[in-house]
Amino acid sequence: MMKDYLFSFFFFFGIIIISIIFLPSFFFPQKIVIIGGKLMGYWTSICLRLFLSTKIIVKGQENIIKNEKFFIASSHQSMFETFFLQTIFNSPVFILKKELLTIPIFGWYLKKIGSISIKRDKTSKENLGFFNKVSKAVLNSDRPLLIFPQGTRLLPHERPPLKKGASKIYENLKIACQPVAINSGYVWPKKGKKKPGTTITISILPIINKGLETNEFLKILEQKIYSELDLIN
Repeated sequence: MMKDYLFSFFFFFGIIIISIIFLPSFFFPQKIVIIGGKLMGYWTSICLRLFLSTKIIVKGQENIIKNEKFFIASSHQSMFETFFLQTIFNSPVFILKKELLTIPIFGWYLKKIGSISIKRDKTSKENLGFFNKVSKAVLNSDRPLLIFPQGTRLLPHERPPLKKGASKIYENLKIACQPVAINSGYVWPKKGKKKPGTTITISILPIINKGLETNEFLKILEQKIYSELDLIN
């Protein structure tokens, strides 16, 4: 119980301090603000290791796509991957639910780094322009897109069908996909107490090349992510 409290206090305290330090950078180029995001990712891992004795393993770094446009499709079990994946990949462009942009300071940061929001399960004028925003982000930057195709944080044992947003990005942008499986929910569940002394494994899986039929792509993506989660859970 005490370790859980200590972790939560120092984690959020550190995130707030980093945010305040980088607040003036909101008036500077985007690449300066992105440094703050990487620091948040490193701070997350420090707090997990220090207060919860968490071991963090990154597998498959040799699979990271180089020299071409791609997007990352990652499983989602906790806040961990939102922060830590910024330290592995080249400052990914987040595709996220619109509500996150309303969070003071953190929401401002997400806007500044070019995150793309969408209203979940709704058809709106704003959502209809979603792929225009995504296309511009891909064309104008060497940063990969990052999407959580499960749609929300899940418990480690949950295996719902993946949302079709990932297949639409794959179809419309005609770029490769980097699947990622992360079992962070065993340490940092969306509900309940955090669990010290366990391991978080980030598995960077082999590329799914562009050019597949969309239903086939989604089936392969789901199989890759869930099969890997079964192995590392």
